[in-house]
Amino acid sequence: MKLVWFRNDFRLADNPALRHACAETGEVAALFVISPTQWRQHKMAAIRQRFILAQVDALGRELAALGIQLHLLRVDLFAELPAALAALALELGVTHLYANQAIELDELRRDSDVGAALAEQEMSCHWFNGCCVLPPGRVLTGAGEMFKVFTPFSRAWFKALEEDGFVIHRAPAPRGEPLPWQPLVERTCVDAELGDVSPDPHWPVGEAEAQRRLHDFLERAVLDYGETRDFPAQAGTSILSPYLAAGIISPRQCVGALQQRLGYRPQSKAQPGFVWLNELVWREFYRHLLVLVPTLSMNLPFKPETAALPWGWDPEALAAWCEGRTGYPIVDAAMRCLNATGWMHNRLRMIVASFLTKDLHIHWRLGEDYFMSQLIDGDLAANNGGWQWAAGTGADAAPYFRVFNPTTQGQRFDPQGDFIRTWVTELADVPVAYVHQPHDWLRLKGGCGYPAPMVDHALARVKAIEMFRHLEK
Repeated sequence: MKLVWFRNDFRLADNPALRHACAETGEVAALFVISPTQWRQHKMAAIRQRFILAQVDALGRELAALGIQLHLLRVDLFAELPAALAALALELGVTHLYANQAIELDELRRDSDVGAALAEQEMSCHWFNGCCVLPPGRVLTGAGEMFKVFTPFSRAWFKALEEDGFVIHRAPAPRGEPLPWQPLVERTCVDAELGDVSPDPHWPVGEAEAQRRLHDFLERAVLDYGETRDFPAQAGTSILSPYLAAGIISPRQCVGALQQRLGYRPQSKAQPGFVWLNELVWREFYRHLLVLVPTLSMNLPFKPETAALPWGWDPEALAAWCEGRTGYPIVDAAMRCLNATGWMHNRLRMIVASFLTKDLHIHWRLGEDYFMSQLIDGDLAANNGGWQWAAGTGADAAPYFRVFNPTTQGQRFDPQGDFIRTWVTELADVPVAYVHQPHDWLRLKGGCGYPAPMVDHALARVKAIEMFRHLEK
């Protein structure tokens, strides 16, 4: 028997591990591992856990319709998995394990231990690239090293894609008669500790939903993406990140659909669709980095010298940031949106990350952890890459003297204050002219409970710049 281990690749189409397992005759089964304690240690958000478990339920039904049984194995920690998986494989009569490669360090170590445990029972493991268009290690400098700056990586990535091409494979054909599927809510391995496993109505699961969102975006917004993507009150983005992070849709499928929509693959900023495609390349950049620079999985900065930065520690300030009580409307609206929905617009992620690190001078790791604890699209590579970029400690990071002004960012990207009023209800009646700096207007009206700015941005900016200049000295 061949066993396909699903991790962050919950799809039937364009799934290399599943495709290779089904390439020949013989019985095929599937596996998903539930690890609640490990998930908590990795700060997995409750909303992301619910999203994944609901998708596993949908995947189990789809596999059962193909005659493939999805087995559930529960272990609290990765350390318990090699022995438990080896025992299950022996019980099922597994001879080959198929899986798409993990990229995070703990997961890579787990997979190595699983491979060793199965090898002792003379079972073989087969690993595939299922998370990137081009596998990590394919796009390197002339010296054979990982790029440290995005733009040359992007150029090399496009060149490699032209050389290699890619194929999007359909879901496998049925392997036999349909099998029954017992919903997760009825399983003994899914208990109250895991919480609700039913689909969240705000985040429907399934490959069909991911494809619907992709094609709706390509028809509605991709041509204007470069002009609308930074405005959170507009529907200018694809909102595909939860589906990409869980592997419900693959990046190859996204690139292929874009090519089909346009009739070509954009190669430069002058071509419609390039800006969105370049965002997918940013995703590739951070994922390749995570594999080739393992210290990024160990809470360490990409730039080692920045480990000496004197970040402050202020629990009350951190709590105010987390809860959206900073007194800066765009920051507070963004954080309240995150806490309520599990998702945040990319422009807002940059604004709030800059505010935590450059205005409050709080360590980027605390922001990274909080995001992971809230995000439905929590992904170590993208989250770490984004936070280190904002903090000035990462690959291709913003120059240390580039400090976002939260007020002017709000004025520029939410000019009418529509997004702010949606989430900071205390400011619902504030006129447009005052919505980004509402405090004088509120005082004249007798106040409404909205806090004053917790820091003076101009002074905080100077301190942040001095922190980095001191490193240079």
